Amino acid sequence: MKPLPDVVAAGYRHEVTEHDTADRWQNDLPVLATPVLLWLGEVTAMHAIAEYLDDHEMTVGLSHDSSHLAPTPPGRAIQLTAELRHRAGRKLVFDVYGHDGVDEVLRGTHTRAVVDRQKFLDRLEAKAVSPPA
Repeated sequence: MKPLPDVVAAGYRHEVTEHDTADRWQNDLPVLATPVLLWLGEVTAMHAIAEYLDDHEMTVGLSHDSSHLAPTPPGRAIQLTAELRHRAGRKLVFDVYGHDGVDEVLRGTHTRAVVDRQKFLDRLEAKAVSPPA
């Protein structure tokens, strides 16, 4: 990983579509689904750190501690922000926020780990060919 500046952050804009709604996740509500909102926080964190990774590195999500604060209907855009708050070795903790132009919709943290891409893919391949227990 390349040296990090004092501030590592990114913004990401996403327009909510019918494909993003909770009724696609077995919940009969025409609003942005929480799993999609969490994923958007992950995507924003990935954008924040991308330019500091070496060619053989990537990040993987480890955890979320976030709140989905307000409903967002399809057609409305969400502006997300991820700011690196803490680094402990290969573990990166981001503050994540989202606003839909009316309400704050996301607030919390997302943790990612920097991993070697080929080692990760090798581990995945070994698991794919091994019989289930």
